[in-house]
Amino acid sequence: MSTQERLTPKHIAIIMDGNGRWAESRGLQRREGHQAGAESVKAVTEGCIEAKVEYLTLYAFSNENWNRPKTEVNALMKLLEQFLKKKSKELKENNIRLQAIGNLQNLSLGALKALEKTIEETRNNTALTLILALSYGAREEIVHGVKGVLSDINNGNLDPSKIDTETFSKYLYTAQTPDPDLLIRTSGE
Repeated sequence: MSTQERLTPKHIAIIMDGNGRWAESRGLQRREGHQAGAESVKAVTEGCIEAKVEYLTLYAFSNENWNRPKTEVNALMKLLEQFLKKKSKELKENNIRLQAIGNLQNLSLGALKALEKTIEETRNNTALTLILALSYGAREEIVHGVKGVLSDINNGNLDPSKIDTETFSKYLYTAQTPDPDLLIRTSGE
C-alpha cells in the first residue's frame, strides 16, 4: 500500500453551510449563494474521484432548514430538483452512484421524484458513492434507529441483551456506509 493510498480518506463528509450568508456578504440574494454551493459540487466530486475517495456525503438540507422562510425553503426544493435533473446525466457519465439519507418523504414532490429517478439510474455506478443528506438531523436518525430496534424487539427478531453499538449502527440511515474519515463544515465559523 502506497503512502497516497494510506492518506486518502475512504469517506469525506461536508456540511454545506453558510451559502446564504456568503451571498449576503457580497450583496447577493441568498438563493444565489445556494446556487453557488450547488455548482461547487462538481469540483468536489471530481476531486474525490481523482483522489480515489469512495464515499462523499453532502449534508445539504438539515431538519432545521425547514424553519427558514417558506419562500427560501421552496427555492431550495426547486434548486434540488433542478440540480438532480441537470446533473443526472453527468453522474452517470462519471460513474457516480447517488444515494440519499434523511426524512426524504418531507421533500417536495418534484424534488423527491427527481431524487428517486437519479438514484435508480445511478445505482450500479462504482467510481464514487455520493450521499445527499436531505431533511436530515443526527438526532432524528437516532430516533429512527431506536424505532427500528424496538420494532425488532417487539416482533421477536432481536434479543435486547444482544444490543451493542455494532448492532445499533445497523438501524441507522448510514448502516451501509463507513463512518466519515474527514468532516468539513464550509461556513468558516
